[in-house]
Amino acid sequence: MKKSYKIIKELLLLIAALFFLSPIYIIIVNSFKDRQELYENVLALPKEFSFQYYVEAMEKMNFLNALANSLYITIISVLIIVVLSSMTAWMLARTDNTLSKIIFMIFIATMLIPFQTLMMPLMQFMSTITNTLHIPMINTREGLIFMHIGFSSSISVFLYHGFVKSIPITLEEAATIDGASKFGVFWRIIFPILKPITVTVMILNVINIWNDYLLPSLTLTDKGLRTIPLSTFYFFGEFTIQWNLAMAGLMLTIIPVVIFYVLAQKHIIKGIGEGAVK
Repeated sequence: MKKSYKIIKELLLLIAALFFLSPIYIIIVNSFKDRQELYENVLALPKEFSFQYYVEAMEKMNFLNALANSLYITIISVLIIVVLSSMTAWMLARTDNTLSKIIFMIFIATMLIPFQTLMMPLMQFMSTITNTLHIPMINTREGLIFMHIGFSSSISVFLYHGFVKSIPITLEEAATIDGASKFGVFWRIIFPILKPITVTVMILNVINIWNDYLLPSLTLTDKGLRTIPLSTFYFFGEFTIQWNLAMAGLMLTIIPVVIFYVLAQKHIIKGIGEGAVK
């Protein structure tokens, strides 16, 4: 009986895995087809595995420039998010007063606000900053980085806050007695202990920022500033859609973040568990 139950469970898990992997299969096999072959049978394997459509997609997307923009925006945003969120969470967790609790609850509350409700007010506010303070916030990579930091800080502070509370405060007290400053206590004692949750925060934000289409589409208008998700929109015209090139472009978009996730995925479950539960 137990053996039969185990076989059924494994079969159901296999079916579920195949179901969730099916979109990836469709993207991969159709990225090697011409348009006629694609329209004949979407699920069939290509007659020939040729990378010519990847080369063509890279040229039309201006892939190297888009890759450089995406890397710059993602790396700078994630580094600043990690530094600011970890320091903020540490101070909020170690400051036991009403103000710190209110600030932390505000961070939690902002996680519940859909971005779509903030799109137009955000663009108007950024335009006002540009016009009044002459700080370029629209159509610049730095302005987009600033917005990513703001939208990603809430979940990052939440994860760091739970993890910091699990760290014994006696470690900080001992370092303070030995003459360490607040800055030294954090960077020499606390931050190294935060490695599991730091990797988790990095993974979540890299995936979110790298794949983001909506915010860059509102912020970046120059072709030279386009990120990879924006560049893939080139294949979706008003009257025609180049599906085979679009599939190749989507694969080029997915590959870098998949590589990053595979290299760091062993930390994500541990980090979320320790950061959100404790």
